[in-house]
Amino acid sequence: MVRPGNRDEPGPGLTIYSRIECDAGTMIWLCRTLWMALLLAVGTVCAPSAHAQAGTMGNVGSSIAVCVSRVRAGDTVRGMFAHPERFDCASPQSTLGSGDFWIMSAALPPPADANAAIRVRQVSLWQRQMTLYARSADGRIVGQFADEFGIGQRLRLGAVMEHRFVPAGAPFTRLLWRIDGASNLRGIVLGPRLATDAQSIRSDVLLAALYSAFAGLALGLLVYNFALWRVLQHDFQLAYCGLLACLLLYAFSSSGAMAWALPDMSNNRRILLSYIMLCAGMAAALTFCACFFEAHVLDGWPLRAIRVATAAFCGLAVVLMAMGSQYIAILDRTFSVTMLLSPLVVLTVLIRAWRRQSVYLSLFALSWAAPLTMLVARSLYNLGFLPWSFWVDNSTILAMSLETLLASVAIAYRMRMLSRERDEAVRQEAISRELADTDPLTGLLNRRAFLARAVPSDGPRTLMLFDIDHFKQVNDTIGHDGGDEVLRLFARTLRYHALPGVLVARMGGEEFALLGEDAMLPDVDVMLASVRAVRLPFDLRISSSIGICHGPLVDENDWKRLYRMADKALFQAKAAGRDRAGRAPPLAIAA
Repeated sequence: MVRPGNRDEPGPGLTIYSRIECDAGTMIWLCRTLWMALLLAVGTVCAPSAHAQAGTMGNVGSSIAVCVSRVRAGDTVRGMFAHPERFDCASPQSTLGSGDFWIMSAALPPPADANAAIRVRQVSLWQRQMTLYARSADGRIVGQFADEFGIGQRLRLGAVMEHRFVPAGAPFTRLLWRIDGASNLRGIVLGPRLATDAQSIRSDVLLAALYSAFAGLALGLLVYNFALWRVLQHDFQLAYCGLLACLLLYAFSSSGAMAWALPDMSNNRRILLSYIMLCAGMAAALTFCACFFEAHVLDGWPLRAIRVATAAFCGLAVVLMAMGSQYIAILDRTFSVTMLLSPLVVLTVLIRAWRRQSVYLSLFALSWAAPLTMLVARSLYNLGFLPWSFWVDNSTILAMSLETLLASVAIAYRMRMLSRERDEAVRQEAISRELADTDPLTGLLNRRAFLARAVPSDGPRTLMLFDIDHFKQVNDTIGHDGGDEVLRLFARTLRYHALPGVLVARMGGEEFALLGEDAMLPDVDVMLASVRAVRLPFDLRISSSIGICHGPLVDENDWKRLYRMADKALFQAKAAGRDRAGRAPPLAIAA
């Protein structure tokens, strides 16, 4: 029997899919939490104390104080070693502008092992070429030259350039750099340190663990979210995939691993690629920001601000690709200012989301806190407002590791909410479809829905048409409200006697229909007696006339024939005195 309220409801497949999706969101949440715990554990092992933190990863060894002097015509290496008074030890290097420079170290501390090799480490910068000289206690001077390509081949993990010197009988006492074509964006020789072989290897191992953890996390999230995007087609998933791809390429270039994989690439091009990847990553991040919130949250000027900032980063990336090598100083300053302004755009988004009570605000703000702090710190450092620090210089990977962890939680929560919204939409659609197919007064199928289910039918069917006798008198006696109650009670009687698989419908007015296999339809006499037994207001009694016809129901023409003959039988029953059934001859299958 077809009952109102249980037709066309969401099938079990939809319910199962929703549950799987919610469970998947919960699993992703747990996995990201485990990743965070793992990274925190690595950080705890790698930095058990302040001293260890300063002496591990890329910032190994002891720092070297240096002084600077511009290159003059006729300068020689021995002459520069002999005249330390020419060097300026007070002025910040970044205030001297671009050009060619000599950089001299302070006297090196005596080594614990006079025969042990030393490694001179410094931050990789935008330079055309450099030569590092080491003078030993016996006056002997040795040097190592590197152009743009040679610098790249000397990079260690963390984008730290390293020179290794082996003493020949006497320890080294002082270092001298000759830097040609220094852009001096943030320094000429930045973060110079003296390390041992063991410290250098330890730094590579620990940084390899950090970068590998980040790459594994980002790659796993990239594959997972891209797979979800292929199925669900949400824009914020694709933007997040773009962000992860840019971060992976940025980590590959900024870590120095690209110099190992592509030894023929110049170091300046590697640095330029890092700029471009950060611009592309910020464009993807802002696009993710625009797509992540509900549609009504960012309409108007916040969305326009995001689009302007996104276009600015995309344009800057194109300009860097085209003219970065020639105008790196101007473009670096433009890049730093643009990066500093981007947190303001995100802040306006957060304010708008707070005012419009977005349900995703808390997780989004939490996941973006670390990257925004990093952006401000890096921009202030690039603009010269903060001193150089290894951790500030390498804050991008650490901040973005935290961001990807928390953003994945935000995405999982977003997917969970979308799942609920979709299930509610499916439920509402089912209700709307139910209302469209149902007679609002009686809850039975209406004529349109009845015909849609009836034609075609597999095998012959029997149609029973019911008409309430003297229904106009019922309305005149107890009013139209009472007449509506009669229709509801009559419909309830039909539903009660209809077996599962029998269609029950109100065809219009006081006319009703049952359709099904002949053996499944109720007995005519029982139906007539049940209608007479219905108790109505004011102790009224009603009766019904029935027209019955049996025949094929393959197409619309069969339905017209079947209905016409059943209606004719109903008319004959009424003409014979009502409260009875008329039966038409069975219809033959049309040739």
